[in-house]
Amino acid sequence: MVNSKLSLFVKGRKETFSLIENSIFKEDKVIWIHASSLGEYEQGLPVLEKLKSLYPNYKTLLTFFSPSGYEVKKNSKVADVICYLPLDTKKNASIFLEAAHPDIAIFIKYEIWPNFLNTLKEQNTPTFLISAIYKENQIYFKSYGGFMSKALNDFTHIFVQNKKSEELLNSIGYKNVTIAGDTRFDRVSEILDRNNELDFMNLFKQNHFCFVAGSTWTEDESLIIEYINKCSHPIKFVLAPHTMKNNHIQEIKQSINKPVICYSDLNDTIILSDYDVIIIDTIGLLTKIYSYADIAYVGGGFATGLHNTLEPAVFGIPVIIGSKFEGFAEAEELVKLKGVISIKTFIEFQKLVNTYFAENEIRQNTGQINTNFIKEKAGATVSIINELNSFFTS
Repeated sequence: MVNSKLSLFVKGRKETFSLIENSIFKEDKVIWIHASSLGEYEQGLPVLEKLKSLYPNYKTLLTFFSPSGYEVKKNSKVADVICYLPLDTKKNASIFLEAAHPDIAIFIKYEIWPNFLNTLKEQNTPTFLISAIYKENQIYFKSYGGFMSKALNDFTHIFVQNKKSEELLNSIGYKNVTIAGDTRFDRVSEILDRNNELDFMNLFKQNHFCFVAGSTWTEDESLIIEYINKCSHPIKFVLAPHTMKNNHIQEIKQSINKPVICYSDLNDTIILSDYDVIIIDTIGLLTKIYSYADIAYVGGGFATGLHNTLEPAVFGIPVIIGSKFEGFAEAEELVKLKGVISIKTFIEFQKLVNTYFAENEIRQNTGQINTNFIKEKAGATVSIINELNSFFTS
């Protein structure tokens, strides 16, 4: 897996310069947005889409650092040019920026590339960081972090998620800061405006109570599968594992003692209503599947790191997570508000699911907390666009 990603990483970067040279020409005006991976891309997408609609005479360049973002989006039409960002050396920065010649550069959240930023500043290119969030333990605020904190000063303006981040930047002398919030709330809010219907989910769920578990790891799955096997309620279960290797999917399938089917096995002869559990062994469907959930579980809270809790929360349903959610700001806030519930044991999980199944009012009130939270947090894109507008020419 690591070798495969490394191969994509190296091969993709070899193609970057020729791709740009064949796609961006001297007379083009260019908006450049850089995201590390898929998560940062989702954060930047509302801003990218708005800029495209406001400034259609500009070409859009989208770069990724990670294969997890580039390989998923490389063939999409979201930007005119999509490629890897070369490694951060002075030579690469000079060659890349000469070829791409962006009129404006936008980085997402944590992306600090000192050589690229320094070259952009030398070229007087307006450069912005959006949806940034900072904590005291980061290198920028340490006595030995001068090199990285200096890189922050190469940004024309930084849009942060909260007051604490603004204060930390001020403490090292950076003043061009706006508290705009997190553009992810705008992104997930847009999910409600699209068509989330899936034919197979209509056939599977029908009028039943539906539990959806997304981006699960082995630690999550052992707990969920135990509940499925012990559950006597008429609940439909959807499992979307983070790991979709065939041997792992088959292990999950074989451990479930109820009628279970994989998405990849669906065909016109299958009567989906006969099944209690469906395993989603493909990518790209989870967000729409969440729209069918009465409650959701988001994986990673017992393993490597919590996945996206906002995608299910936007549908106004309770969200259950594991016990390790520190550092995930929206999860921390929603746990305090009790729209997202953190569990440590199977007994806690079992009791919670049973309660939500039996008590409609409790379930709906919990879900409403999530709805209200996301509505209150939306609007970062408008704030950012208002500031960026003055840097564009007609």
